[in-house]
Amino acid sequence: MQLKLAYFYPTLMNLYGDRGNVQTLDLRCRWRGIDLIITEFGIGDQVDLTDFDLAFFGGGQDKEQQKISQDLITVKAANLRSAVEDGLVTLTVCGGFQLFGEYYRPLDGAVLQGISVFDARTEGGKWRAIGNVLIQAELREGISPTLIGFENHSGRTILGPGCKPLGKIINGFGNNGKDGTEGARYRNCFGTYLHGPLLPKNSVLADYLIGLALERRYGREELTPLDDFLEDETRRYVIKRIKREYLLKGRVG
Repeated sequence: MQLKLAYFYPTLMNLYGDRGNVQTLDLRCRWRGIDLIITEFGIGDQVDLTDFDLAFFGGGQDKEQQKISQDLITVKAANLRSAVEDGLVTLTVCGGFQLFGEYYRPLDGAVLQGISVFDARTEGGKWRAIGNVLIQAELREGISPTLIGFENHSGRTILGPGCKPLGKIINGFGNNGKDGTEGARYRNCFGTYLHGPLLPKNSVLADYLIGLALERRYGREELTPLDDFLEDETRRYVIKRIKREYLLKGRVG
């Protein structure tokens, strides 16, 4: 069994070890006997995502987003939008999340046009949201895990009716600090501000993405269970620690 993953701008969009998300998908596929073929796409590379199952787009600072934005719009956007409409399983983090919206307007500098996969707009804020985050995700009926991450962003993202949030904030700032949302989802495309990297801390989300990709390519596929005892124990400890951190700061919820 085989899956193919497109990894976009790996040298420029790799803030806070976002490459670890791709490594986690690769490892959890390998443990199940699934061969994950990873193809990297940089500036100037043409893309044809017809035969791909997964895509990953990491985070970067404003200067990195400026470096890739023109290439993203002129070279890759049409193929990406078409693939997402066709159900390509895609994870975008922070800067990638912002560029999958309509635009990102930093406080200083030109507006960066996005590719409008998400019905979302991002305005630069005067201060950065920094810290550990807990969200209650809504993945599928019966799958509503608490996700752990770390945010560091000045963007204030507002979602429109054309997409829904990845989850609701338990602790942290999230998309804009006002409406209690974090991230976005449109079809099988997910956006989030959660670094960490995200998937090593949240194996349930990694497996959900793999499951969606298998379902799309092969039909309904049940994932072979893995022994996640250490991962689960670590998650429980970290969740308690983050809740305690916010309680001590008087910032519950």
